[in-house]
Amino acid sequence: MVVTQRATAAERTRNDAGDSLGWASILSVLLAGYAHALSMAWPFASIGGFVSGQAWGGLQLASLALLVWQLQRSHRPGQGALIGWLFATAMLCGTFWWLFISMHRYGGLPAAITVLAILGLASALALYYAAAAALYVWLAPRSSLGRATVFAALWLLAELARVKLFTGFPWGEGGYAHIDGWAQPLAGWIGVHGLTWLAAFTAAWLAALLWDARANRWALNQKPLTACLALLAIAFGVSTLAPAVLLTSVEKPKRPPLSVTLLQGNIPQDLKFQPGTGVRDALQFYGTQLEETQTSLVVLPETAFPMLPEQIPSSIWTSVKTRFASGEQAALIGIPLGSNRDGYSNSVLGLKPGAPDYRYDKHHLVPFGEFVPLFFHWFIQMMEIPLGDFNRGTLAQAPFKWRGERLALNICYEDLFGEELGANFKEEATAPTIMVNVSNIAWFGNTVAIDQHLHISRMRALEFARPMLRATNTGATVVIDAQGRVTHALERHTRGALVADVQGADGLTLYARWVSRFGLAPWGLLGLVTVLLAMLVRRRR
Repeated sequence: MVVTQRATAAERTRNDAGDSLGWASILSVLLAGYAHALSMAWPFASIGGFVSGQAWGGLQLASLALLVWQLQRSHRPGQGALIGWLFATAMLCGTFWWLFISMHRYGGLPAAITVLAILGLASALALYYAAAAALYVWLAPRSSLGRATVFAALWLLAELARVKLFTGFPWGEGGYAHIDGWAQPLAGWIGVHGLTWLAAFTAAWLAALLWDARANRWALNQKPLTACLALLAIAFGVSTLAPAVLLTSVEKPKRPPLSVTLLQGNIPQDLKFQPGTGVRDALQFYGTQLEETQTSLVVLPETAFPMLPEQIPSSIWTSVKTRFASGEQAALIGIPLGSNRDGYSNSVLGLKPGAPDYRYDKHHLVPFGEFVPLFFHWFIQMMEIPLGDFNRGTLAQAPFKWRGERLALNICYEDLFGEELGANFKEEATAPTIMVNVSNIAWFGNTVAIDQHLHISRMRALEFARPMLRATNTGATVVIDAQGRVTHALERHTRGALVADVQGADGLTLYARWVSRFGLAPWGLLGLVTVLLAMLVRRRR
């Protein structure tokens, strides 16, 4: 009896030690969260193997493994929530810190208020991960495999909440860190959310194998080593065999490639809406390029013409309309459309000979940039950004058909929502053959936001096995092939035109087939069922 009491007391001592969250633990959690942000795209100059702008899946796995290790040392859900919240707050602040540039430099918001606003956004979104971490501490099974499964499900649900709730802002989701890693070939099967689940499962399994949560000590023995070797073997198999299997679902058409010109005006954001400077330069550059381009298709960035068509000088707009009313060329022009009576939209206007004007209206609008959320008009009034309260376009709008290709448009961060782009892929016969993104990242300066958005577009190309054309104001203006590789690129923050031949693609990936019909429901169901099963197991223990 005495021995049992001593053992229990010793166990309580170990638990109490695990429950204490000292400054060293807090610092390690914050650093791990920041490392997760760095894994999306290295923001610094190239150092050794870390190349500027490159994503690092290994760093993302290490950051999550450290988070899980800290959670396993905790024995109270409340402390787990704090650990998860600190990690996610650092992760999110480190991911989209560049919002400071748009709100402070271009919006005129005081620096201190801007910092508080970004910290407030990150802290609020971090609550999803705090809830996931608290539930993990409460539900964590005894087995390492069970722990990994529960953590992956909870982490996935937290990421999905960031996708769907309050208009959604999933920028920096974990799966994007693996755009160049061993798991990359699986994107065409399971999409970025599947990669997020897989990364969370792998990191949690390694942490659970290497740390004995019940004894609160390291568990370095033969079992973890064997499991690590098994994971490496699986990774090697996926990276070598999956591409060959994936590409069998995609067909290379016999029609000739499409010659395209992608324009990059490099109009400074603080001058973009100024009549005597930015507007003048945009009209001159884009007007001249539309007259002189020789390729079959020319694509202009988001709001390349920062005014309604009727406000453009008739000498320019009439010339553009006449040019593409006949001949062998077409144009896609980023421009606002609408009227004071009907409302306005952030749109792309398509011009081609012998057909009425094509129009794509942005569906997924940016809160605070393209519409004002309820109760936040006071915040918008503090900034000096020319914001719009735009109308929302419909989901799955018709593609722009040209030269045997079906081009699916998306504007700005719409390509962040793969399940919405997937709505266009329900029928193979009408599915897009090329995707086109038009953006203006000048709001965020010459920062890692450009690289992060490039990786997002590359992930969409991988998921649907379709080339992606990106025409942007300041970069990255690139051509991405159906395997997610950048084949042509224009130097960032320069004014110029990128000319390339682009081969469209037919056929559907497995991801395109199921996401076009079910959206995010399969992943949400997987997460919820896993959590419910874990609750039942815990109740029976």
